[in-house]
Amino acid sequence: MVHITAPAPAPVPTVPTHHLFFDQNLDLKNNNPRTLPSPNHKLELQPPLRYPSHSLAHPLIPQTTNFTKRKEIGKKKRKKATTSDILYLMDALPFPIPIDIYTSMIKECTVSGDPETAIELYTHISKSGVKPPLPFLNRILIMFVSCGLLENARQMFDKMHLRDFNSWATLFVAYYDNADYEAATAVFVNMLGQLGMSQFPPWIWACLLKACACTLNVSLGMQVHGWLLKLGTCDHVLLSSSLINFYGRFTCLEDASAVFNGVSRHNTLTWTAKIVSGCRERHFSEVFGDFREMGTRGVKKDCFTFSSVLKACGKMLNQERCGEQVHSDGIKLGLVWDHYVQCSLIAMYGRCGLLREAKQVFEMSQEERKVDCWNAMLMGYIQNDLYIEAVKFLYHMQAAGVQPRESLLKKLRIACGSITCSNMN
Repeated sequence: MVHITAPAPAPVPTVPTHHLFFDQNLDLKNNNPRTLPSPNHKLELQPPLRYPSHSLAHPLIPQTTNFTKRKEIGKKKRKKATTSDILYLMDALPFPIPIDIYTSMIKECTVSGDPETAIELYTHISKSGVKPPLPFLNRILIMFVSCGLLENARQMFDKMHLRDFNSWATLFVAYYDNADYEAATAVFVNMLGQLGMSQFPPWIWACLLKACACTLNVSLGMQVHGWLLKLGTCDHVLLSSSLINFYGRFTCLEDASAVFNGVSRHNTLTWTAKIVSGCRERHFSEVFGDFREMGTRGVKKDCFTFSSVLKACGKMLNQERCGEQVHSDGIKLGLVWDHYVQCSLIAMYGRCGLLREAKQVFEMSQEERKVDCWNAMLMGYIQNDLYIEAVKFLYHMQAAGVQPRESLLKKLRIACGSITCSNMN
């Protein structure tokens, strides 16, 4: 009898274990397919997408795979797209570029302050045929100014057929920040001719008064005072303090006092402005009186107030007592750690001949010692004819890498030369 053996069933095909993207519905252990999803089934992907983990006898990925390169690539930062890349991409698009995209890039360029990007962006906008509104043009002006392209900003400003206050103010501030006060005042006068006597913000009047003081333009400053009187804004704290500083710059203490007395309420700005004006007029006793009056009325004193009063104390007859009182107030208010106050204290004690106290303040400022403190201490030695100590202090400055002021070196050379000549005679 012939035995016929049935053929062995064909093995069920298995999914290759080295493939990553396999079907999760297959049971690889029993080789029995589960119910597969229908063709209309939608696959839902939930982040984070990671490699699936399995407890299989054989790994799904060969053991020789090296992940170091993948980790290194992940650690590398992606290179940020530049404005040139974005503009090149927009040129390749078949539709016109929205003005909002230009606005976003202008804002970014304004913050970065890159002049090359600003010129490239402005050139692209000019060739795009976009009809920009006035606020958009003002943004370009601010971009030019923030990038240091003042000439480009002026050329664009002159080409603008329509200008508002923001346009004029941007150009005015640009010249003001660059210390071109002549051009700043000219821009403001032209703005008044174009826009009229409108309600400008107080800060722009304050900047104009400072520009008038720096250019010695007394007539324009007095006209500004008249305009403010017509507008009824002289009582504003910022404007009143600016007027006091303006008149104090030209030693017009009566006018400064008139402005001060015409203010309904005073604060640190107005009192400090009066103290600075008194220092310029060399009315040191009145300055110290104003300082005490501030304390009586409970007005807050700042570092600039203390530094100004200390300068006056160093030039008064009873300078020792006044300076020590101011120093005591500074300790109570915690202002003796300020750089300007420390320099003023060193200079005041040096002028009074109290070199030991001056050195104590100098040593106190060791952590954040500025060049002004070094020069103030050197000046104290020279003013009190302590030339040997001054020369030693120069070596100390050289060891600290501090360059002394040339005028102090000149005085020390002259003093040392006269001493040498007298010893030789």
